[in-house]
Amino acid sequence: MDDRTKKQDAPETQVGTTGHEWDGIRELNTPLPRWWLWLFYATIVWAVGYWIVYPSWPLLSSYSNGVLNWHSRAVVATDLAALQTARGPMMAKLAQASLQDIETTPELLDFARALGRRAFADNCAPCHGSGGGGAKGYPNLTDDDWLWGGTLAEISQTITHGARSGDDQGHQGSMPAFGRDGMLKRDDIVSVADYVRSLSGLSTTEGADLARGAKIFADNCAPCHGPQGKGSRSVGAPNLTDQIWLYGPDTKTIIDGVWNGHGGVMPAWGGKLDPVTIKALAVYVHTFGGGE
Repeated sequence: MDDRTKKQDAPETQVGTTGHEWDGIRELNTPLPRWWLWLFYATIVWAVGYWIVYPSWPLLSSYSNGVLNWHSRAVVATDLAALQTARGPMMAKLAQASLQDIETTPELLDFARALGRRAFADNCAPCHGSGGGGAKGYPNLTDDDWLWGGTLAEISQTITHGARSGDDQGHQGSMPAFGRDGMLKRDDIVSVADYVRSLSGLSTTEGADLARGAKIFADNCAPCHGPQGKGSRSVGAPNLTDQIWLYGPDTKTIIDGVWNGHGGVMPAWGGKLDPVTIKALAVYVHTFGGGE
């Protein structure tokens, strides 16, 4: 230690300095409190003990198990088993009851909604929103407009097998890319977009030829959406005469949709969720208010 670090501050402090000085102000080399040092040493001893007792050190292909051989996964498995045991009687009743019986039995309905709420939050909310309100390209489950049907049985079918999911029992319909695939020209699509907007009472482009748009619609769109544009649930074609739009009602969005087509995918949850959970999920969605 050089002379500067041995230099004492004022006699009453009896504390050495670090040797740093700025504008006549010297930095004291104040020692740490002894209680703090002992606490610091105790944390080191605790950490070493933790490394020995619990799994902590990564190895080449696994990890150290610790002398207690304790694993958080085992605790989670135990908790889940206890939960399944507690739910067992109600799960059995839910499995045996029909969808209609569940909604008319208060005890089963409360349990199904609680179970369905958790399943919806974990699996469906990322697309449909926490309250089922949907988003652009993801249907609103709280209104009365359904692409594939809103009865309990239809909701259960859609959840189980999905849409365009690769499941043979799922919904298969999709909208062709009329422009990208060369079936319609740009001006044809503009005309049909104006006509589609007129079906729901929306304003059209100034000078729009609605008669031409109606002819194009009848030749290309009516096979799925129907001659009046009311839609068809057999192929998931939406009703174009209401004010509910999956992708948006503005002209540009409609033109882009006709040009590029639509074919969103809903997973088939039948391979991921057990039948009782799917039943509870169908009841929960049905009780949003838009079910039929």
